Amino acid sequence: MIFEILQIITEELNDYLGEKAVALSNIAMADIEGNSPGNNPDISLTLINLQEEFALKNTPNNFSNGTTVSYKNPKVYLNLYILFCVDKQTYTESLKSLTKVIAFFQGKKVFTHNNTNYEGIDGLADLKSFKFISQLYTPTFEELSYIWGTLGGKQYPSALYKITLLEIERDVITKEGTVVSGIEKNSLIKN
Repeated sequence: MIFEILQIITEELNDYLGEKAVALSNIAMADIEGNSPGNNPDISLTLINLQEEFALKNTPNNFSNGTTVSYKNPKVYLNLYILFCVDKQTYTESLKSLTKVIAFFQGKKVFTHNNTNYEGIDGLADLKSFKFISQLYTPTFEELSYIWGTLGGKQYPSALYKITLLEIERDVITKEGTVVSGIEKNSLIKN
């Protein structure tokens, strides 16, 4: 589901920009493996962290079908931190492209299966429903230093977004039982 969501964001942003400027790529590997600056995408989308949403961790996950109750492990809700890095020919062009990325997310914060065209994207035909929300995330200068230090030290014009409440669930039933239909009261008579 992580790949699917990042692919949806990539395609939606490319549609908005009117060109294939955005690509899923690890910005830390931009100058490695024989990649020259001209071969790298203009805008790289990199997953830099994910975090479990602990507030929803203990929600029950069961459903009934007639007189049978099926239990599953709780769903995993994730927040993704994605980084958009812009590497155009000039710094001013990079800043203009970064502004377009921010404008895109300002205009569309909530992505659902109803407001997103994802059917033409390869590998996403099995995706039935989804909903996630994008938020601009502003790290502190210290966090920013750690991020770019981890990614190789070379800083590009960039924006960091938090994608919230990505839902992951396997269709595996862990236990089945029957529905409680009533409670019988036993009376004890003492003599």
